[in-house]
Amino acid sequence: MADFVFMEKTHPNKMLESLNRLWLNEELCDVTLRCGGKEFPCHRIVLASFSTYFEAMFKTGMMESRQDRVDLINVEPQVMEMLLSYAYTSEVVSSSQNVQALLAAAHFLNVTAVQEACCHYMESHMDEKNCVGIHCLADTFSFETLEKLSMDYILKHFSVVYQQEEFLSLSVDKLTQILASDHVNVTKEEMMFEAAMLWLNHSPDRKQSFVKVMEHIRLALLTPSYLDEVKASLDVVESQACQRLISEDKNHRLRWATVPCEVILTVASDGTVESFDPQINRWKTLAPLPFTVDMHALVASGSTVYLAGGMFPNNTVSRELWSYDYSCDSWLKMDVMDMNVARSEFGGQSPPILRDQVECYDPETDQWSMCPSMKRQRKYAGVAVVDGQIYVLGGIHSASSAFSAER
Repeated sequence: MADFVFMEKTHPNKMLESLNRLWLNEELCDVTLRCGGKEFPCHRIVLASFSTYFEAMFKTGMMESRQDRVDLINVEPQVMEMLLSYAYTSEVVSSSQNVQALLAAAHFLNVTAVQEACCHYMESHMDEKNCVGIHCLADTFSFETLEKLSMDYILKHFSVVYQQEEFLSLSVDKLTQILASDHVNVTKEEMMFEAAMLWLNHSPDRKQSFVKVMEHIRLALLTPSYLDEVKASLDVVESQACQRLISEDKNHRLRWATVPCEVILTVASDGTVESFDPQINRWKTLAPLPFTVDMHALVASGSTVYLAGGMFPNNTVSRELWSYDYSCDSWLKMDVMDMNVARSEFGGQSPPILRDQVECYDPETDQWSMCPSMKRQRKYAGVAVVDGQIYVLGGIHSASSAFSAER
């Protein structure tokens, strides 16, 4: 006759229910835990089963293994009761009021499942107000996954996080770790400067950390106009230490959020400049041109936008080259020799002359050079680049429209 294996699927739950009943009735208990003046009669076998801390205590011949009462000084009584309830029922209720204390106690007693549950709770309830506290807790107890997630959250929502009370409680080392990151989601370096000053001004004894904090601000990216604005309200900007950092700072590396993504840039004849981001379906007003110009050439090379030539309101034609600096949101006249020929747009015109001449600017050599002329003179033409080839379409030739195209 073959062997028959019987397994009662409800047996584990029935056993746990029986143990819980014995615990609630304080029956057959063989040890009492004392926390904060409160006593909890319980069973060694249950404690050793749900916590490796108690397992090591009772199995390795420690003094507590022979005592009827064991004192726990690192656990709050309310939290200890919750953990004991978990041991006898497999259930624990976490909330925003108890999760940090519960996690700390579970870590101390090495109750892995509760630690994981608390981390999951904090991950799913993380916001701008509590992410700093969560990160510091995760860092203290070396919860690597929660530590990384909370830091990513801080960096992503930094523009709101640095205005919260928890931000001011950061240690100087943790603050500088954030300020040094390339991945802080800010559109301007001025926001990083403001965050640093908020932290420094929160307590008088933090002034000694001024250099350590400010050396992680990319002062070279602060606009002169911004520095002028804060000088009136922040004496520290005029200090020798700050001025030295400004003069010596060579860190022009942009943080990832300040590096422009693919946007559509428009420059109107009145100097108004706007960008449209198709990812968020939003227009943004940028720094205007310091002059009004029409019929200019506008081209993007990498993350730099160049504006060349154009016609001024008095009908004179420009030979200048300007560039737009996204990190500072400002226009800069290029320190390069002007174009050989004053012109508006591609080919274009230098009234009263209609031109077929083409010039090329090389950012690497910082020089203009003449290119082969177009086959015909034209203005108001459409220009596009495809696979390294420049295509010129339509426009006006002499007094009539041009229906031709060339490359």
